[in-house]
This record gives sequence, structure tokens and C-alpha cells, in this order.
Amino acid sequence: MTTERIIDFLNTRRPDGPCLVVDLDVVRDNFSTFKRAMPSSAIYYAVKANPAPEILRLLAAMGSNFDAASVTEIEMALEAGATPQRISFGNTIKKERDVARAFALGVKMFAVDCAEEVEKIARAAPGSRVFCRVLTDGEGAEWPLSRKFGCVPAMAADVLRHAYALGLEPYGVSFHVGSQQTDVHAWDRALGDARGVFETLAADGIVLKMVNLGGGFPSRYLKDIPSAEAYGQAIFCALSKHFGNQIPETIIEPGRAMVGNAGVIKTEVVLISKKSRDDAIRWVYLDIGKFGGLAETMDEAIRYPIRTSRDGDAFEPCVLAGPTCDSADVMYEKNPYPLPITLTIGDEVLIEGTGAYTSTYSSVAFNGFEPLKSYVI
Repeated sequence: MTTERIIDFLNTRRPDGPCLVVDLDVVRDNFSTFKRAMPSSAIYYAVKANPAPEILRLLAAMGSNFDAASVTEIEMALEAGATPQRISFGNTIKKERDVARAFALGVKMFAVDCAEEVEKIARAAPGSRVFCRVLTDGEGAEWPLSRKFGCVPAMAADVLRHAYALGLEPYGVSFHVGSQQTDVHAWDRALGDARGVFETLAADGIVLKMVNLGGGFPSRYLKDIPSAEAYGQAIFCALSKHFGNQIPETIIEPGRAMVGNAGVIKTEVVLISKKSRDDAIRWVYLDIGKFGGLAETMDEAIRYPIRTSRDGDAFEPCVLAGPTCDSADVMYEKNPYPLPITLTIGDEVLIEGTGAYTSTYSSVAFNGFEPLKSYVI
């Protein structure tokens, strides 16, 4: 959403070129909302969503933990004030030397999804805690995840047995129900699988302690989404259903839901044209596209709210594209985006809900365009 603070910043600073502006007050409110909605779950902010130092410092000061995907993200969380005990190395694909570096920095909790990854950790981070990621179907998510991460529940039990045999602590099970998950009951299916792994290992005398509920919590774009409280209630009911009065420790890893609605991208219309004289659809080209930070428009999965100074005028569907010399740099074509008929070259446009997965998706210098500038206020 475009807050008064963001509007004031843009009007006062008048930054040149496309830029992202993030309002820390919104991030602060989002963290507090999650704490109220899921008071029994430890919050591990997904650093990859937006690793701006100002955001990490705020969340560290508020007591957040951090889900890191790389050694660099671990170092950023530490620099922001987090202790190593508040950091999870949540990527299941890690170089052994990166595991060793994380361990040397004090991190002792790692994600795995296969025996080979367990063996790396046993060698490079002996005695550490590991949790195994289980595959989910992603049904109900606007951005379902592929089979790149995780394994079937039966294999998860084998992976954790292997960890135990190698002197690691089999700590629990994790899963991810899909990004921008709008079905509050999606966690129920995955928790059923997690319970099965708990029971299987308990029969072997291995007691798991934790379920990592992952991310997937949505940010509002064009459609309304359930409240954080609705997710918290549904997840607690599912935990009670599957674990009874022996509910394990739980972790949540919000990223998009923590910072998505806190950011707005300011962009400019570079060109408006048609492909033929009788073409009913205009092409609107902005000075930002997929390679400038809007990668999540891939397959038109995420449809951002777009605001202009001409929103009181009549609208018509337009194809929205970026400025680069790449034919893939088109955001919305299969489902054209309604924009004001009076929109013209040079107009500024605000793309809302862009606080997550934009600045870090921006290319370094494709076509010579600078990376997306980012301001945190």
C-alpha cells in the first residue's frame, strides 16, 4: 500500500528513475500482527524476501529470528544484531564449505532433504540440529513451488535416521505450502505428513521436537486475502488435530507477508503504442520490467496493484511491458491490465505491494540499466 510517508518521500526527494520505497512502520505492524496471531510459533523472517539492512535491524530489535539461504544472508542477520542461535540455514542446497562457515559463525540449525546433505553437515557442522523438508502439493497457492525442494515423508524418516546415526540431532520436519497461499487449510495436509514422520521415528526411539511451518503467508495484491488471525487459528486447529495435546515447537518463516505490502515502486511510462492502426490493445512500456525487479510477473503469477494520477478517468485493457531489448520482458499480455485511457508518456506510475522479491531480483546491469534503487524510510 502507498502510505503517506511514502508519498511524502517521493514528493520531497523526487528520486530519478525507477525505485522501491519501503515503509518500516508497515513492517513493524506486520511483525506485531504475526506475534499476536501465532504467539506460540517462533518467527524466522525469510531474509531473501528483502534483505535491506534497515529491515533486518528493525526485526532483530523486535526479537525476530532469521531464515537464511546463504552465508551472506547469515552474515547480514548477524550484522543486524541477531545471535547465531536465532538463525536457521534453511536452504537444502549448500556447499560443504558454506556449512562449515555457518557453523564457525555459530549457526547450528540446518535444513536437509536427502542423505547426501546430512553427510555434509555431519562432516562440517558436527552435532548440529537438522530438520528435513517434506514435499507438498502447493494446492491453493498463486505461486506453487516445484519439486526442487523436499522429499516424500517416507524418505524424510530415512534421512533423519541417517542424521541420528551420524551424530546429528534430528530436530524436526519442515514444509512449504506454496508462495502466496490463500487457503488457510493448506497446512492441514502437510501437518498430517509431518505427524506421520514423527510417529515413524518415535517407534525407533528418535523423538522429534519441531515442525517448521514454512512460509507461504500471502501479501495483499489485487484480491483480498485471509487475515493473519485466520491463518493462526486454522494452523492451531490442524496442529491439535494431528498432534493432540503433544503439539511440538513450531516455526514460521514469513517473508512476503512481512514486507510485501510495505513497499511501493515508482516507475515512469516510457512509451505507449499499438501494433496496428486498428489494434484495440495499447502497449504501455515502463522504465522497469522483469529484469528490473518484477520477476514475479513471470507467467503473470503475481498481479500487482497499479496506481496513477489519472485513475479517475476511464480505463481500458493494456499490455504492460518493460524497457529492455528482450522479448520476454512483458509483464501482462495474456491477461491485459486495465489502465487509464488518458495515461501518457512521462506519467509516473506506482506499483504497490512490491516490498518483497523485487530489489533482489533486479539484474546488475542488463542492457546497461542500473539495479533497482531501494530506499527504506
